[in-house]
Amino acid sequence: MNLPEHSLLGKASAYIDQYDASLLFPLPREAKRREIGITGSIPFLGADMWTAFELSWLNARGKPQVALAHITVPCESTHIVESKSFKLYLNSFNNTRFESADAVRERMRNDISAAIWHGGPVQATAGVRLLLPELFDCEPVRELTGLSIDRLDVECSLYQPAPELLGAAFNEQPVTETLTSDLLKSNCLVTGQPDWGSVQITYSGPQIDQAGLLRYIVSFRNHNEFHEQCVERIYMDIMARCKPTKLMVYARYTRRGGLDINPWRSSHPQLPPANVRTARQ
Repeated sequence: MNLPEHSLLGKASAYIDQYDASLLFPLPREAKRREIGITGSIPFLGADMWTAFELSWLNARGKPQVALAHITVPCESTHIVESKSFKLYLNSFNNTRFESADAVRERMRNDISAAIWHGGPVQATAGVRLLLPELFDCEPVRELTGLSIDRLDVECSLYQPAPELLGAAFNEQPVTETLTSDLLKSNCLVTGQPDWGSVQITYSGPQIDQAGLLRYIVSFRNHNEFHEQCVERIYMDIMARCKPTKLMVYARYTRRGGLDINPWRSSHPQLPPANVRTARQ
């Protein structure tokens, strides 16, 4: 079984500039999900939306091409791809010739799909969309919508996930609202390097105590876990403690190594959130 400590995270690695799909390092989701009480079928829908800002290859005449890539990994997949390995994989396109951008997109789609269903049949393909330079100017920058709970002047003293901070008004009328915070920070599971993020929580049900929610988000500050795992932990803790009838948790993490990762999880079918970067990304 691939484990995070077996990856190239935090280790010197060779720069390979010829296409090599074997550089992708899949990590199983199962173990971390067991930690938060998920066994068997998963209790949410969603995906991990990646943006790759450093993608280049050579055309048939050897001329460099560049693009942005939006990659969507369904949360039903058995594995995620470790981010440094994904960066090394993208580097391997740099001096490789492809007939077209479509050929690059198809190669990426097939490789990533195989990695996220590592060791088994591909049950759902990864989504890959390339944006060529003529569309770069169309990429917007926008902050997460909702009521910011960062306005609250709270005292914080816990910096490991503390779900006991969460609470809701179970004896009052239910509400539907969207809350946001830019104070999400966690650390890489292997290297301990900081991961900075913004989070949006949309729910229906008993009104969540905003001060407690803010303290809870801050409590991830010294926690070591990958982005996808943090979002699933937040989702499961809110479900267990606040008991909403509907819930979506969406986080946008700042880029590292030319990649940003933006997981979302939802209790109900819905369109995915707009994959629009924030100012910090």
